[in-house]
Amino acid sequence: MAGIYIHIPFCKTRCIYCDFYSTTRSEMKERYILALCRELEMRQDYLQNKPVETIYFGGGTPSQLSAVDFERIFATIDRLFGREHCREITLEANPDDLTPEYLHSLSHLPFNRISMGIQTFNDTTLKLLKRRHTALQAIQAVAACRQAGFQNISIDLIYGLPGETLERWKNDLQQAIALDVEHISAYHLIYEEGTPLYIMCKNHQVEEVDEESSVDFFSLLIDQLTEAGYEQYEISNFCRPGKLSQHNTSYWQGTKYLGCGPSAHSFDGDSREWNSSSIDAYVEGINQGMRVFETEQRYEATRYNEFILTSLRTVWGISLNQLQSTFNDKLYHYCLRIADKHLQSGTLELRNNALCLSRKGIFVSDGIMSDLLWVED
Repeated sequence: MAGIYIHIPFCKTRCIYCDFYSTTRSEMKERYILALCRELEMRQDYLQNKPVETIYFGGGTPSQLSAVDFERIFATIDRLFGREHCREITLEANPDDLTPEYLHSLSHLPFNRISMGIQTFNDTTLKLLKRRHTALQAIQAVAACRQAGFQNISIDLIYGLPGETLERWKNDLQQAIALDVEHISAYHLIYEEGTPLYIMCKNHQVEEVDEESSVDFFSLLIDQLTEAGYEQYEISNFCRPGKLSQHNTSYWQGTKYLGCGPSAHSFDGDSREWNSSSIDAYVEGINQGMRVFETEQRYEATRYNEFILTSLRTVWGISLNQLQSTFNDKLYHYCLRIADKHLQSGTLELRNNALCLSRKGIFVSDGIMSDLLWVED
């Protein structure tokens, strides 16, 4: 099993909180797509003939591409990797792009999942964040996706936004639940250094929510979505039964994946690598046959730490059988010893021979993960 991630860096405008690599230089699209297809060709052997089961178009704003653009990319993927094993093909999109006309233009393409960045249903906050859509447009976009035949829709929400109150967050959750989508991702706002929002916070134009409020927001999130029938299969991700994000789950379970485009990461099972976070450097490098990227060799301690961080985030937890078979005895017993105090305090539970976060532990998960990480002397 393997996955392919395609980074589409183009945005019509940039949101003030986002630190993912993107550009508003739409005039680069033609050159970019040519380079992207060439990168796929250059790296055809990266997945070592593993069958590709998931494809994910992320960004940026992939819905800034036209159907013709996607046709060219899919034609390249089909020729080099094939899609006969694909179970999930996701398109990230902005709500205002998902008009009935745009969705109709995509109808002959193989997308079977839409991931929509809604963030909030509060129009005042959407304007502050420089989002292009309104709450009504988001609601209409979900309806348009349904009418276009999509039966697997995910929406993203952000909580802890400037001026957030428990009542406003509750309204966002109730509206999200009313849309009856298959998947909801909800993330606490992070003031990423270098973003306009970070600068606004430093200049006291906006304020971060306090820790007590953050806990209340997260608690309400879990309670409301669980009551509505969603399963929390990862700290920030909830789904209807059987509708988890297969592509993102493969990241947490250590599956190989090829990432193409500027800033895209790849993992071949042993090492990780990532492309330059510059569309100019990316296109020029690809055109010269010299891809600009960095790589990281993963030593056993690094692999152990990644295993802890990714596994403990999920409902499946840290498999003790996998821990013992994959790592040396020193790391295995270290994990058990540190985990014991969290088992005793009730923040960890042993389920199906795996260390899993309890409801209590979810709220202090960062601290638990930090404790379990191996730090060289």
